[in-house]
Amino acid sequence: MPKNEGFSRIIELNEDLIKNNDLLAAENRKTFIQNNIKSFDIVGAIGAGKTSLLEEIIKKIRQNKDNGKRILVINGDVATRIDADRIEKCGAKSIQINTARECALNSYHISQVINNIDLKIFDIVFIENVGNLICPSDFILGVETRMVVVSITEGEWVIKKHPLLFKMSDIAVINKIDLLDVVDVNLDEMIHDAEEINPNLKIFTTSAKTGENIDEFINYLVAENKI
Repeated sequence: MPKNEGFSRIIELNEDLIKNNDLLAAENRKTFIQNNIKSFDIVGAIGAGKTSLLEEIIKKIRQNKDNGKRILVINGDVATRIDADRIEKCGAKSIQINTARECALNSYHISQVINNIDLKIFDIVFIENVGNLICPSDFILGVETRMVVVSITEGEWVIKKHPLLFKMSDIAVINKIDLLDVVDVNLDEMIHDAEEINPNLKIFTTSAKTGENIDEFINYLVAENKI
């Protein structure tokens, strides 16, 4: 096979993969809607604080005994169930997906979970994607809300360097602001970069460690009927 034909074939296969993923994502979305599920895809690099934020959200939901929200968390990781174990300690049901060599969850992973459990016993599904700021851009999952989490420790240019993920997200969280005194970054510039990439993005600055702005963030989710 000529070299150019081989390269074209690779592109064609990649396009088919993404197309099939998108079709299955649409089916996942229908399943969530039919079961009245609020659904989230939470993306971000390793160490950005995705699990810590999820722990805080779950704790706040469970503190409100009146809402009775039942939570499922699907944890994606290359290996281990460390994050899933942390989530279960907060009182939510967790299902671990280990992707091995795959650097992001895809619609097939999610369909295998939601089509093989009783979704009617849950109200909210959080999907904590594999720690990565690149691969999840290729694979939508069929959720209602996508949230991207970065931390100031990733550097001032982390948002500008990953524009596609911010274009595809509904909420952005800039985490670890408790370290602003020791990390040389311009937080206002990071916020500006996110707003410039996606003017419709709702942006929060938080510290999952100290709890700073966590209540504001969760109050927004409640007010917008996202949880």
